[in-house]
Amino acid sequence: MTTDLPYLSATAARALFDSRELSPVELMHALIDRAEQVEPHVNAFCEQLFDEALVQAEEAEQRYLGRGPAPRPLEGIPVAAKEKHAIAGRSLTEGSLVNKDVVAAESAPVIERIHAAGGIIHARTTTPEFSVAGFTHTPMWGVTRNPWNLAYSPGGSSGGSAAALAAGTTPLATASDIGGSTRGPAAFTGTVGYKAPYGRIPGMPPMSMDFYRGDGPMARTVDDTILLANMLIGPDVRDHTSLRPAITLPTQYPSVEGMRVALSIRLGCFVVEPEIEANTRAVARALETAGAIVEEIELPWTAEEIRLAVTTHFGTIMGAIVAQVAAGNEDLLAPYTRAFATQTASARTGATFVDGLRIETRMHRQLAEAMSGFDALLCPTSGVSAYPAGDDMLDGIVVDGQRLDHAAEALLTLPFNINNRCPVLAVPSGHASSGVPTGVQIVGHTYDDATVFRVGKAVEQPRPWDYTREHRPRV
Repeated sequence: MTTDLPYLSATAARALFDSRELSPVELMHALIDRAEQVEPHVNAFCEQLFDEALVQAEEAEQRYLGRGPAPRPLEGIPVAAKEKHAIAGRSLTEGSLVNKDVVAAESAPVIERIHAAGGIIHARTTTPEFSVAGFTHTPMWGVTRNPWNLAYSPGGSSGGSAAALAAGTTPLATASDIGGSTRGPAAFTGTVGYKAPYGRIPGMPPMSMDFYRGDGPMARTVDDTILLANMLIGPDVRDHTSLRPAITLPTQYPSVEGMRVALSIRLGCFVVEPEIEANTRAVARALETAGAIVEEIELPWTAEEIRLAVTTHFGTIMGAIVAQVAAGNEDLLAPYTRAFATQTASARTGATFVDGLRIETRMHRQLAEAMSGFDALLCPTSGVSAYPAGDDMLDGIVVDGQRLDHAAEALLTLPFNINNRCPVLAVPSGHASSGVPTGVQIVGHTYDDATVFRVGKAVEQPRPWDYTREHRPRV
């Protein structure tokens, strides 16, 4: 079992802890050994908390041996935390030299809940600077690479979390999503990411008020994603948008037989590479084999309207925050961050926030009308199979022979940040010719979280992407 421990699922680990066939200390040592092997190549961790983690693993072991309080739901399970999820008393740089001396005064809700559930945060994961990009590299931490092919990025901004999962250095990780920052990395690394509907999982102010974003879990399996999600869900007094009462996601679901699933390859306007389309259609066929009724639809969305809505939104909120934090220190920013600041500043002097809201509310209605009569929507997560590692892509990106002005336009994720009351589960769909995984999004009706997990479980069963000995990166 020792050689397989780094890729052991969290749910399997918990069962083995309960039966005393595995110790939390043994699992932690296996992950530390794995990190020492792969981190020089992958660079997913910006901070290692191994010494403290081993002490906590020993304490968890005593609980399983009946010496102390009963084990909690995540007792002894290692979790890698995205660095932007504050831990009281530790650095909170968001990957920026501008913030090199910042220390967090309090822990983020997701961190507090992991600790309260007995999870052990053994490492913190890399992001792009201020989480403003769909790839992961910074002047502070260097380049984070995709374990499946080191020439490529694991995506961003939760790229470090995704890379750690794929590399076998953690079974669970935290993520956040404001434009695809959970789902893009999940697609590029063959992992699972959950963009909860707005308010389901509490965040930290002031960004908790941004209705595009939300924190959430990543894992290698749907079951593990549910396990961590159930620990993170529920209201917090620091985030009055957080929903009450807390829900509990089921761990068992009926089959998808008789369910109606809408399939959209391009969401009206996106460019999608042929091998990604092929893998998406293979997922649709698997659902049909499982008894679902899949019908292809199209949406009336346009790239121009999405761009206008997004730039006015980011310009008003996230871009303004970055500009305030970096004021006077612009020379310390990464080139892509400077470009983001310039673009969002321009947006603040162009169309108004209300102009963006008009587009957003129209897109809300169009999605609701398109999904009427269906239980869920299936579409690709990304139109491009991979981003090159370390490339700022300031000149845009080519997707299926067509140049796009901005790398973010290659992701089919932003429409569901605009429609952020819809839960979205990102699951693997296959591999591209580069060896990098591809993924699909399962989109539910507003606040219908259980349905996306029901469909996700059905996708996972006939097309298993759990990391077996035959299906792992060779890093």
